[in-house]
Amino acid sequence: MKPISYFFIFFAINFGGLAFGSWLMNNGPTSDWYSNLNKAPWTPPGWVFGVAWTTIMICFSIYLAKLFTSKKDTKHLTIVFVIQFILNVSWNFLFFNQHLVFLALIGIILLTAVIFYFYLNLSKNIGKYSFLLTPYMIWLCIATSLNLYVLIYN
Repeated sequence: MKPISYFFIFFAINFGGLAFGSWLMNNGPTSDWYSNLNKAPWTPPGWVFGVAWTTIMICFSIYLAKLFTSKKDTKHLTIVFVIQFILNVSWNFLFFNQHLVFLALIGIILLTAVIFYFYLNLSKNIGKYSFLLTPYMIWLCIATSLNLYVLIYN
């Protein structure tokens, strides 16, 4: 399959995952529960989340397209991608819908580990394309700290 085909497939899956995760979080950031939480002082304004996730998923889709076209055996990549997808989508449900802040923290830590696994172990043959994971890695570190703050101070 050509890289552009992979890009459009992953673009659809990744943005579909964002939409599904948004649906799973119910009222999410606009809920009384979230509004009344003691949030970290470095919590960005709401619009930053949309910009960040849009940027992350565009970069991740390009990265995945390059990664999947550079490997002959994509079974392992597919498994790791599916794990990433499940962890990413489920965080919204755990945190915003169910208010299971500790389980959400475990989920986001695992998600961060999976993205770093992509970067450190699966990106060897794609050169500079591996840097497309940088926004995802940075954002997950920030998001993990925000989740941890909510756990500790609420």
